[in-house]
Amino acid sequence: MPGVPRDTTRRIGLLGGSFNPAHPGHRHISLEALKRLGLDEVWWLVSPQNPLKSGDGMEPLATRVARARQVAQHPRIRVDAPELALGTRYTLDTVRALRRVYPRARFVWLMGADILPQLVDWAGWRDLFAAIPIAAFARPGWGYAALASPAPRTFARFRLDAEQARNLASCEPPAWCFIPSRLDSHSATAIRAVRPRRPKAKGMTISDQNASTGGRVLPDRRKATDALLKLVRRSLEDDKAEDVVVIDLKGKSAFADYMVIASGRSNRQVVAIADHLAERLKADGQGYTPVEGKQGGDWVLVDAGDVVVHIFRPEPRAFYALEKMWALENEAAAKPVKKPRATKAAGKTAGTTKPPARRKKAS
Repeated sequence: MPGVPRDTTRRIGLLGGSFNPAHPGHRHISLEALKRLGLDEVWWLVSPQNPLKSGDGMEPLATRVARARQVAQHPRIRVDAPELALGTRYTLDTVRALRRVYPRARFVWLMGADILPQLVDWAGWRDLFAAIPIAAFARPGWGYAALASPAPRTFARFRLDAEQARNLASCEPPAWCFIPSRLDSHSATAIRAVRPRRPKAKGMTISDQNASTGGRVLPDRRKATDALLKLVRRSLEDDKAEDVVVIDLKGKSAFADYMVIASGRSNRQVVAIADHLAERLKADGQGYTPVEGKQGGDWVLVDAGDVVVHIFRPEPRAFYALEKMWALENEAAAKPVKKPRATKAAGKTAGTTKPPARRKKAS
């Protein structure tokens, strides 16, 4: 995690998940963990892909990380996707890797009580209890009833009373605790259920009730989207944005057709670029455009609907490397390949640039 020394002795809560999307319930559990467990900080580990969930309807990792940071908004909550760097997929492997990287840290795995019945489906769930202390927080509909599920019953003799929760981070695993805290009703599943979905295909035919009409055809929005992208690019160019990259998401994501990434030289310029873009979109008749991240100015997200724009300062952009995240998901824009240089010897070439080796997909 950025800025965390490897010899840290902090008491750290790990909250893993897809965060699709992040919501106040995640923040509620984190704040309760800081208070009830006496933690120094909480890390949100945004998973590239939950092995037990389908990828259908999953927002891109970069978007989930960005929005999770907007929801967290707390100096003691860190948000990142360390599985990309660790090369892990399952929770057990991630926990073991973090313990190797930070051998002196005191980690606690955090979860909602609704996860307890699902633990037996996790790879190496028994070993997970033996690898890290676990804290389960009450969730609506999942209080003490969740304690009757197989995993809690299997490790019943290692359970601490809620009054001893502050000792959990110092306990040698297996050790776990159920926290009957104030309930928060936010649910990522419920949010996705009511969030409007944009049709993936354009110009698709919808059968009419009267078959004789031959069906109705939705208007083709590609021209409007291309015009929107052109407006965005012109605005960025006018404001001297640097290193503008456009990633084509058509057919790859349901949340937008294009992702645009650009840089500003300072926090002030980043915010100004975002503000001017929002003004131009409004003047063009696009209506209200959400803009997130202006408080810090390191990373500002402008959601123009079919075009999502990320504006960074150079250092945060290099660190978070959204282009690289998309490359790992095989959805990055193609990078130019250098042509081989001709050598003095006829028919021979030197200095051929090979494409970078693909890393194993983190999911």
